[in-house]
Amino acid sequence: MSTSTPSSPTLAEPLPTAPRGWHKLTRLIEPIVLLVPSGVWLLLLLVAPTLLILELSFIPGFRLGQPTGGYGIGNYLEIFRPIYFQVIWRSVLFAVGCTVTCMLLGFPVAYWIAVMAPPRWRNLLLVAFVLPLWTSSLLRAYAWITILRPSGSLNSLLSALHLPNQEWLNQTPAVYIGMAYSFLPYMVLILYASLEKLDKRLLEAASDLGATPQQTFWKVTVPQTLPGIAAGGLLVFITSLGEFVVPELLGGASSMTVSRLIYNQFLGATRNWGLGSSFSILMITGVSIAIALLLKYGDRDSALT
Repeated sequence: MSTSTPSSPTLAEPLPTAPRGWHKLTRLIEPIVLLVPSGVWLLLLLVAPTLLILELSFIPGFRLGQPTGGYGIGNYLEIFRPIYFQVIWRSVLFAVGCTVTCMLLGFPVAYWIAVMAPPRWRNLLLVAFVLPLWTSSLLRAYAWITILRPSGSLNSLLSALHLPNQEWLNQTPAVYIGMAYSFLPYMVLILYASLEKLDKRLLEAASDLGATPQQTFWKVTVPQTLPGIAAGGLLVFITSLGEFVVPELLGGASSMTVSRLIYNQFLGATRNWGLGSSFSILMITGVSIAIALLLKYGDRDSALT
């Protein structure tokens, strides 16, 4: 009887390898494929409209449906008119005032949460502090209208305390209050992220060496958190510079800002798209410079938190 012997195993043949040039081409194509969707999105909704606005800004007196008179810098010269320059200056003052107010109010809160509060309560305290951001800015503005109007909650409280009533609605103080309330949580979050990395050993060393709390704050705490302070200040300034809802609802006609001026040129009775485009380019340039300063001098980790 014949028996069959098992055949000896054969070694598997190696798979063919791709040429070296193919790997280089793959490494070049892969990031392009991943960036195409977002790149097309930014190109259509950001770059192309910005270039269109830039072109319109060089057409003096451009109005939709009317013949144009060629290109020029007349729209940019209009910016220096006293009436428009006053609006720009008011917008910058609102942004600076909001930034300073948020810094003065936000730093003690962020310091207390990051350094003094029990660790198990810090996340809960942060969530509670940013809770107003869960509602829209429009609802928050209307809430402040309810509080600040002549028959609102504030004057009712002042009357109960036998104090004089305040006429803050449709005035500059109402704008500062509403903007500070809107942007204070952002300042606290950024400062908290910076103060959380504070080296507490330096605070103890300064105390052991006889430094007063004021000296410790200015010579130890502030230098360590200066990038976070710069990031929070620039971020609040950038955001508040283009704020539209709060000045419009709480400030009234006496609180005209650049955002409202641009709105009037595009959708208001004036319909001067060329002048509105020049103000838009001015805003884009100012915000771009502030963002460049934020990336250079700000705490990137805090700004992205």
